[in-house]
Amino acid sequence: DVQLVESGGGSAETGGSLRVSCRASGFRFADYALGWFRQALGHEREGVAAIDAVFAATYHADSVKGRFTISQDNAKRTLYLQMNSLKPEDTAMYYCASDPNGLGFTYWGQGTQVTVS
Repeated sequence: DVQLVESGGGSAETGGSLRVSCRASGFRFADYALGWFRQALGHEREGVAAIDAVFAATYHADSVKGRFTISQDNAKRTLYLQMNSLKPEDTAMYYCASDPNGLGFTYWGQGTQVTVS
């Protein structure tokens, strides 16, 4: 199984930037896709961004498009989310996840808190 560990969360001012990271470990043949999700207090979990693990095609939610960028470093087995122009509404617990076979995101990290004020 794969284990995912997020890091890089913290506090930022409105308009500031943060980069959160997710390192994968453990055995797997490949990932179908990797993604970032977030959940704010009182809100449902929402997808933020996703990347095709082989071809690096990306998806970004409308709410973050133009501000956030998902990327990966295969050699380091690390997924990144660069967050620029942060807004208070970006405050949430951010989770990385893996879809190992195209059937859904089934592996999840523990989350890293991002607070914007």
